[in-house]
Amino acid sequence: MIEIVSSYYLWIKALHVISVICWMAGLFYLPRLFVYHTESGQVSPMSEIFEKMEYRLYRFIMKPAMHLSLVFGILLAIIPGTISSKSFHLKFLCVVGLIGFQYFLNHCRLQLARGNYHRTSKFFRIINEIPTLLLIVIIVCVIVKPF
Repeated sequence: MIEIVSSYYLWIKALHVISVICWMAGLFYLPRLFVYHTESGQVSPMSEIFEKMEYRLYRFIMKPAMHLSLVFGILLAIIPGTISSKSFHLKFLCVVGLIGFQYFLNHCRLQLARGNYHRTSKFFRIINEIPTLLLIVIIVCVIVKPF
């Protein structure tokens, strides 16, 4: 398996970067949709539009992009010496944080769709920064490898 990954390393890395970019775009955009959704009110024509947008973003972009990111990331991680790095461990923790954040966003999406949410648009504006902070740590771990 390592020989196959080594042979296609650059392709796997490119596909990993593409899927991560798509995943991060969704993680940045979904909380922003929640801001607009909460500000539009529970019963409004816009609320239905936001629900459709949120569902489609989550189901057709974020979920597949997350799964592809993980598959290509695991393939890259099996290269000898990768997992032993302390920078890799920190990156791994941040990726686990992004996965947890995505599932939290899905929970919020479902609450908004049911109309039983209690969070404000300000809350969603604040949590919109979480993926940015995690992304910064991940990029530093990948490129600078501080540990």
